[in-house]
Amino acid sequence: MKTLKITLLLAISIFTLSTANAQKLGSFGSSIEKKIGFVKKKVPYTDVVSYLGYAAPNTEDEVKNGKKFYYIYVWVPAVAPELGLRMMSPAKNVKAKNPIKGKTFDANADAKDYFDTYITLERSDILTKEKIKDAASASWTVLARNDDSGEMPKQPSGRKYNSLLRYKSKKGDPLKALTRGLYRVGFTTFKKGEVKGTFVAQIGSPVKLPGVVMAKTIDELLAQMN
Repeated sequence: MKTLKITLLLAISIFTLSTANAQKLGSFGSSIEKKIGFVKKKVPYTDVVSYLGYAAPNTEDEVKNGKKFYYIYVWVPAVAPELGLRMMSPAKNVKAKNPIKGKTFDANADAKDYFDTYITLERSDILTKEKIKDAASASWTVLARNDDSGEMPKQPSGRKYNSLLRYKSKKGDPLKALTRGLYRVGFTTFKKGEVKGTFVAQIGSPVKLPGVVMAKTIDELLAQMN
């Protein structure tokens, strides 16, 4: 009986530790790899901007193909050779340097809800700050998308349902180039249904891009830029 109790306590301890470690977000590696000894490791992005938010049901920005999509708008001030985007939910106790916080994050920071993240990186045809106010009529091009990434931490369910993508600028295709301009992060869930829970979204670049701004709405984006 004593042996059984010890085994059960050990199993509970291992489960607790694995759950606690599951949501630790490590450095954001770029597509550039460097060989260290016999192992290849991704070189971390030089510049990473973090956004902490909370997605509430029935507050979606758009419904596409039956899925409820939410958007975070991003101003990228210069040409970049590559952009990385990753999202993790939930975002409780996430450590991020100088994160931008959505208005409803702090009030819901301890919420246990989370969702199976599905992300898109999209670029608009708006290339100057002066045109951002016209974002409602902008045209958007999806550059890349991702559902589940094996590189991301597991969710509390034990499944790797968090998302990560890396996108390199396409030469010779103006619509797919990483120019200066207005971008947005689109997110939803893989399955149709409500999106609910805290999340952290990060944009990374292999070069310094001073002035990258992320916000839930265009008005908030303009306010930050001013």
